[in-house]
Amino acid sequence: MDSTRYTRGQDALARIHGHIGEGVMNELGDIAPDFARLIIEFPYGDIYSRQGLSPKERQIATIASLVTLGNAPAELKAHIQGSLNVGCTCEEIVEVIMQMAVYAGFPAAVNALMVAKDVFAELDNISKT
Repeated sequence: MDSTRYTRGQDALARIHGHIGEGVMNELGDIAPDFARLIIEFPYGDIYSRQGLSPKERQIATIASLVTLGNAPAELKAHIQGSLNVGCTCEEIVEVIMQMAVYAGFPAAVNALMVAKDVFAELDNISKT
C-alpha cells in the first residue's frame, strides 16, 4: 500500500464527505477491505486531490456523471451531500441535474431530483434540531 496516496485520499474523502465517507469505507472494509483501500487511494488520493479543478467543480462533474448513469442513487446522494460540503448551493445542484435531462433524459433527471429533494429535506431537518 502506498501510504502517501492513502493519506491523501483519506484527507480528500474527509473534506468532501466528512465522517459519512469514513463510515462507508468502514462498512466496505467489512466485506472488501481491498476495495475500500482502492477507493481511498485512486478516486480520492489520485483524482480528487489533483489541482486542475476545485473541489466544487469536481463535485458538479461527479453529480452530472451519476445522473447520466441513472443507476447509482446511493452514490448520488453521497455526492450531493459532498457537493454541499464543498460550497455548492441547492440551486446549483438542481440546475446541474436539470441540465442532465438534455443528455440523460427526463426519467434520469426526475430520479436524481428526488434524491436531491431527500438530501435537502434531511439537511433541513438537521438544521432545525
